[in-house]
Amino acid sequence: MYLEFFGMRELPFTLTPNTDFFLDLDGHHQALDVVQLALESGEGFIMITGEVGTGKTLLCRRLLNTINDNFVTAYVPNPFLTPDGLLLALAEELGLDVDHEKGRHHVLGEINKTLMGIKNSGKQVVFLLDEAQAMPEESIEVLRLLTNLETETEKLLQVVLFGQPELNDLLARDSLRQLRQRITFSYTLPTLTLEEVGSYINHRLNRSGFPGVNLFNTKAIQELTRASAGIPRLINILCHKSLLVAYGRGETKITNVHVQRAILDTEDVRMDKNFSTDRKKRVPGWPGVVITAVAASLLTLLAVYFLDI
Repeated sequence: MYLEFFGMRELPFTLTPNTDFFLDLDGHHQALDVVQLALESGEGFIMITGEVGTGKTLLCRRLLNTINDNFVTAYVPNPFLTPDGLLLALAEELGLDVDHEKGRHHVLGEINKTLMGIKNSGKQVVFLLDEAQAMPEESIEVLRLLTNLETETEKLLQVVLFGQPELNDLLARDSLRQLRQRITFSYTLPTLTLEEVGSYINHRLNRSGFPGVNLFNTKAIQELTRASAGIPRLINILCHKSLLVAYGRGETKITNVHVQRAILDTEDVRMDKNFSTDRKKRVPGWPGVVITAVAASLLTLLAVYFLDI
């Protein structure tokens, strides 16, 4: 509803991990450096963890888009699969048409032959798994067995795991200690600082086509940082709702007042201790914001109609 009002080409704060909006912040830059160094070193397992909404999927897709031609990538966005399902997913990513009815040994043999062929061509296969904390333990064990495929000097398959902190708990099980000991490089994505939140917001606004500067004032950014705890997904949600609030009021600058209204309707944010229960009840929540925005649109249409007649 607010694109034309603010002069934007596209929505700046969607939840889709669009790499066109990627900002090379310090934490994400270091994570990419860790992964790329590990891959160049030929390490078998690399792990990137981070809280929900810190940008792991975006980072994974960025890696897929920027990895050099020496690597062949296989990507599974949801590895909540049985052991056989995981093997078939890898086979499919490698372009294999295997007969799974012949059993796991046959599928492993076909994968091994393909990996050997790719290695002989001078390239290396990288298997990237997002949301790795969802993997069943039996599938993780198959993943370990896959990394046993090697020549006398090199691994045929490298694995990069992206997951929430629960992945650490999963791998802490005694039954998975063999895989845990093979993770030689790991990195935990940090949340954004106050300065980074400001850069992040302005970058996304710029990429969306916003023609001005400092659409969100200093107090608004401070409030967004506090409420979101520096988590990009929550920042996106709060910014989107703040823009709707401002649009509904016909206001062209985002202040902490707009942000506070958005906070009241958003789960998992840090509430200001000054926001008492009584005050929350007195301030209209999200339905009021939507009604205000829609009403503003209708009034604009009516005004244009009566001017025309």
